[in-house]
Amino acid sequence: MTCKDCDKSIGPRQYHSSMESLGVHLCERHTQLIKKVVLDNNTSVEAIQLFYALKEAGVHPMLEWWDGKKSVDIAISRVKLNIEIDKNYNMITHEQAISDLEDAMHSFKNGFTTIRIPHLAIKYYLEETVQNILGIISGLKANIKAI
Repeated sequence: MTCKDCDKSIGPRQYHSSMESLGVHLCERHTQLIKKVVLDNNTSVEAIQLFYALKEAGVHPMLEWWDGKKSVDIAISRVKLNIEIDKNYNMITHEQAISDLEDAMHSFKNGFTTIRIPHLAIKYYLEETVQNILGIISGLKANIKAI
């Protein structure tokens, strides 16, 4: 078993520890770094899992990227894509819906596309979610070349 971040070999104890707390197998150093990000930003486990799945797929994502207004769960700067993970997808209020729309508008005005992904899509359909994001990235790259 190796760390998903640095490919350093990890033992069974560290593997189980990081899988239990983060859902991703990481060495002790990267487990501590990611736990600090979680504490500082209230990052969801699903965001961490998607971040590492995208890295594994060859994408260069950034976790908890500051967009000038707020912290974005995952950003892919090469194609100006922000990804937000909806933790309470089924509990959205009209105030939250308007707030989300305003955030998307500000991102769009700055040249970024923001997509919101329900946490359940990552929890139960991680591979399909990654494939769909890769398709979105491909489409954004094509649009960037067209401009």
